[in-house]
Amino acid sequence: MLVNQLLSMKGTSGKPGMAAATIITIKPEATLAEAAKLLSELRIGAVVVSEDGKTPVGILSERDVVWKLGHGGAEALSQPVSDVMTKEVQTCVTGDDAMVILERMTAGRFRHLPVVDENGHMLGVVSIGDAVSGRLKELAAEKEALTGMIMGS
Repeated sequence: MLVNQLLSMKGTSGKPGMAAATIITIKPEATLAEAAKLLSELRIGAVVVSEDGKTPVGILSERDVVWKLGHGGAEALSQPVSDVMTKEVQTCVTGDDAMVILERMTAGRFRHLPVVDENGHMLGVVSIGDAVSGRLKELAAEKEALTGMIMGS
């Protein structure tokens, strides 16, 4: 399964009240408190940091927020997202194999990957859950095909 297939599967599995293709971004100068509120209100695990809403300059996850609060206390909430975000954003393209990105996410211990085009503009975001769901669908299809072959249908 390819990343573009994962993105198309999201078209039917968005969060209530939010289109699945929506890319949630926040500006680097926003505070950590604003980012935490956004993550909480939308019930998402990460937000892409972007100046223009198209090009990722960082990514901020729930884990980043908790780590910063644990180390800096409540004062950390007034810091800009740019001080806390992961600056070296891993990305993928629509033609990447879902198993490869699943392995990258597992090895890198991150759960969200912006999908970009040849100009570096975001087309969507895939999560480790999207990749696992895609793999499970592949396995179910393989099982059905093998069962059909064995049963002679």
